[in-house]
Amino acid sequence: MLVQEVMSTGVVTAFPTDSVRSVVIKMLSRHCGAVPVIDEHQNLIGLVALRDVMLPLFPNFGDYIHDNVHSRDFTEMEEGYPDILRKKIESIMSKNPLTVAPHTPILEAASFMGRKHFRRIPVAENGKLLGMISIGDINRGLFFQRGFLGQ
Repeated sequence: MLVQEVMSTGVVTAFPTDSVRSVVIKMLSRHCGAVPVIDEHQNLIGLVALRDVMLPLFPNFGDYIHDNVHSRDFTEMEEGYPDILRKKIESIMSKNPLTVAPHTPILEAASFMGRKHFRRIPVAENGKLLGMISIGDINRGLFFQRGFLGQ
C-alpha cells in the first residue's frame, strides 16, 4: 500500500508571515497537531507543530545554567505566551521538514515516523506539498482498507 492511497489531502496550511496565534487557532479548530508552511507557489518550506509553539516558553540550557532559580518560574513563562503568539510562524517553524513521496510504501513512511518520533509527515513531490500522512492514516489503511482486522 502506498502513501498516496491513505494520505490526507486538503490540509490546513500556513504562510511564513502568518502569526503564531492565527496558526494555533487553525490547529485547535481543525484538531491537527501540525501545519505545513508553504510559500506562494505551494512549495513546502517548513512545518509547525503545537510543540513548536510551547518550546519558546522554556529557557535554553545556557539560561538555565546561569540562573536556575528564575529560569524555572513557570508563572512568568506562562505570562510570556502572548509574546510568542504575536511572532511570525517563520520564527518557530522547523525548516526543510522530512517528507515522503506519494509513491512511498506506507510502512516505509511509518519507519521514518518511528525513528524520528513523528506522528505525521508532509507528503511532497518536487518540493510541492500534496498532503500529510499520519500514524492514524497508516493504521486505517492497514486495518480497514487491507482488511487486516478481519483476520
